[in-house]
Amino acid sequence: MSAGWVATVVRARALTNRCPGPAGAREMASAVTLEDAPHRLAGTPYRKYARTAVELPEAQRAVSATLLWHLRVLAGWLPPGGARLLRPLAAACEVANVASRLTTQNRPGADPDAPARQPYRLGALETAWRSLDRARTPAELRAALAASAWGDPGADTPWALVLGMRMAAARRTAMAVPSARRWARGRAALLTAREMFVHERRLPGPVRRDAAELLGSRAVDAPSFRDFRDRLSSEACWVVADVEEPGELWRAEARWWRVVDREGVDMLRGGRYGPREVVGAVAVLSVDAWRVRAALEPAARAGRPLEEFDALV
Repeated sequence: MSAGWVATVVRARALTNRCPGPAGAREMASAVTLEDAPHRLAGTPYRKYARTAVELPEAQRAVSATLLWHLRVLAGWLPPGGARLLRPLAAACEVANVASRLTTQNRPGADPDAPARQPYRLGALETAWRSLDRARTPAELRAALAASAWGDPGADTPWALVLGMRMAAARRTAMAVPSARRWARGRAALLTAREMFVHERRLPGPVRRDAAELLGSRAVDAPSFRDFRDRLSSEACWVVADVEEPGELWRAEARWWRVVDREGVDMLRGGRYGPREVVGAVAVLSVDAWRVRAALEPAARAGRPLEEFDALV
């Protein structure tokens, strides 16, 4: 294995060792006021971006920005061309940039040229953000997506644009990151189930094709949630194995994160220095950021019971 991979894995393990982990997240969840919650980030790797956060959305965004920065650091250590491995794993931040822009543009009376929330800075991990950022209407945004690795979402409504990107992120991960393929298929199963059986919406054509590729066409054609669950491919069924009703998908979501965490730790602890270990580190860092974002919510909800946080994570 090249020196570049060795250096990256060493750096990745160092980054994960600084994560607050479940215990640290639970301590943050015990904050008694919303004002105290962002302050709890001061002793964590998230402190740099959280210093000016005064409200829950800002604090949670600071956590995500820290995760993205860590991924960019790892991308900088990778051998030439190695960033291709991490680009699909950082796709959620590009999706968030687009979602934020669409939210701003679609507010009643909004100026379509008004600046959106400061976007995440993706650097070498961007897929097509500079082209997407130049789009001024949903139609232009759809055209920019269609001309990029994201692909055509099938329509130019805000819902279709964001849904298309989310499903495309799962497809791209499954194709480009073999060690994360099972996670990508599980994520696609959750996304599809929520759209079809919670929101009762028909998937746009391109999204449906991606879902069928990841999950199997029989699952995507299922008339009920239980049929969907029972028809899923072997690499996707694990995430909803014991979920009986669509209203319980939150349990499947929590399971997805726990499995990614456990498998990521196992991958990272392997005695080798290569792509698999880097992907494991990204998994551990991503789960830690998700856990911390969840931990910030109890204080914002006027003393939300910690038992709810414990059940989630």
